[in-house]
Amino acid sequence: MKTLVLGLGNPILSDDAVGIRVAQEVGKKLDNPQITVSEASVAGLSLLDSIVGYDKVIIIDAIQTEKGRAGQIYRMGADDFSLTKHFSSPHQINLVTALELGKMLNLALPQEINILAVEARDVSTFGERCTPAVEKAIPKVVKIVLEELVG
Repeated sequence: MKTLVLGLGNPILSDDAVGIRVAQEVGKKLDNPQITVSEASVAGLSLLDSIVGYDKVIIIDAIQTEKGRAGQIYRMGADDFSLTKHFSSPHQINLVTALELGKMLNLALPQEINILAVEARDVSTFGERCTPAVEKAIPKVVKIVLEELVG
């Protein structure tokens, strides 16, 4: 099974870098030609280019919820995101809408998409380190990803 581990975020915006940091750590621990580990600073339609041609994708990204605790880890699927049918720009297209468009275009989309999101505290401060609670979550997310790849 051709698998992609994709860390999303901005490497210079504190907690927003968590997906990229996890992908970097996972990449250090893997040596399997069927598994690609990559990093990207994309969303919406641009994300389609990254995932086409894979059977399975694990996406790691930061998230901010109303009642979340910094460092909290969420496991989600593409269906966990609300569907945006009416949009005025490509920046408003969410993952589900991008996937639906990809299906309509007959793109070779993954059969399985899993998302690991880490509750972020600060996604706007310039810095190459995550806040302490998010830093503590990184090894836990790495372990989850590696277990998912083996199991």
